[in-house]
Amino acid sequence: MPALTLREVLALDPVRAAEPELLAGEGALDRPVRWVHSSEVYEGANFLDGGELLLTNGFGLTDADEQVRRRYVRELAARGAAGLAVEVGRSLPSMPAEVTDEARRLNLPLLSLHRVVPFVRITEAANRAIVARGLAGLAGLAGRSGPSGPSGIRPWGSRDEHAAALLADLADRAALNQPEVEARAALAGFHPGPDARLIGVSLHGTPDPGTRDPGTIDRAARLLGGAGVLRAAFPGDVLGLLSLPGTGAGARREGTHARPGADHHRPGDPVRAVQEVFRDITAPGVTVAIGHAVAAGSGWLRWSDTLRAARATLELALTVPAAEPAVAGGPLVTSSRALALERELTRGGVDANRERLAGLVQHALGPLLAWEAAHPSDLVRTLEVHLRNGCSPTRTAALLHIGRQSLYQRLERIESLLGLEIDDPDLLGELLAAACAHRVVRGTGPAVAGGLRPVA
Repeated sequence: MPALTLREVLALDPVRAAEPELLAGEGALDRPVRWVHSSEVYEGANFLDGGELLLTNGFGLTDADEQVRRRYVRELAARGAAGLAVEVGRSLPSMPAEVTDEARRLNLPLLSLHRVVPFVRITEAANRAIVARGLAGLAGLAGRSGPSGPSGIRPWGSRDEHAAALLADLADRAALNQPEVEARAALAGFHPGPDARLIGVSLHGTPDPGTRDPGTIDRAARLLGGAGVLRAAFPGDVLGLLSLPGTGAGARREGTHARPGADHHRPGDPVRAVQEVFRDITAPGVTVAIGHAVAAGSGWLRWSDTLRAARATLELALTVPAAEPAVAGGPLVTSSRALALERELTRGGVDANRERLAGLVQHALGPLLAWEAAHPSDLVRTLEVHLRNGCSPTRTAALLHIGRQSLYQRLERIESLLGLEIDDPDLLGELLAAACAHRVVRGTGPAVAGGLRPVA
């Protein structure tokens, strides 16, 4: 199916409402329009790649001289613009004659818009139509190429396939924009309201790794009160984007039973609510990583951020030993907030940071490492668990499965070796970072299977 043409863009309701008048380029109305942008006149030509229809309110043309106006039109034509639409009647009383003359000479479609219509309405309508036409064309191409499409690509057209394509682009931070993302999300059946909270999730190690079944994410969405969901299976993980109401995470359904102390109605903490649901329903052996919550109305880059945070967290959860013991016989469910320090320490990859992290560890924990090399002990891990839990002896002893007296003996040994008090506020950050770095560098976790790509 051919791309949307300028003639078809002019037939869209928001464009017609602006009462466009074609002043030049009558013979070029069937040229394809790749995208519709709006910009002030002096910025317009700089970011065009070819095939764009540019909208401007004409403010920059009011004080420009004839040569500047002509040069502007020539630059647009040289960039391969599909056309120029100028709002007249407000800042610009009428279209300058030299602009029309230059556009006619270059056969550049020039439109005079006589009624004020917010450009955002025009760009959203046009760009949604452009995306829909493009995806429909991919569907036709795949259909003509047989069941698998060219190069083994499956046919396009279903919601699942639209979801997979959009999630892949968001996770890779491809060159996108908000109207395109919203249009593609709608094709995948994903309609988050502007007040919704979006949370990225990434799963690895399903009971049958060959299937990479996204059903766990679907069930989590139902348990969260019918939350909207965009999800797909990829070679290394199952990736999803959950949309929760802005006032809370939703109610538990399907008659499941919460773990003691679990609360799925925490309107102030949607990440915690999502985490608790996955702990209840995820099969043993599965690792689940949850990104941070972002406002759906904050833009597609924020959608990308939470997905990338989930994937980066999953990679760390699979490759770095956990700071605290996991629940025996259960899944590992973690979040980007829980591994925030690990993510910061390993930006760019563990190998790229290994020498720097080893230096940090040796500087802050050298005496402990020397002791552990000569004596069977667990002092560095004890220190990290203690610091991560607010220096609470009760919590630390419970997590390490030792008595409080044994914990006190370990803490005394640590302070004696380091020659400092570990609850000194000035030392907490350095000691925790060093203990975490030691665990990252030591890295005894299983390798990532399936080719999960590094992100963030």
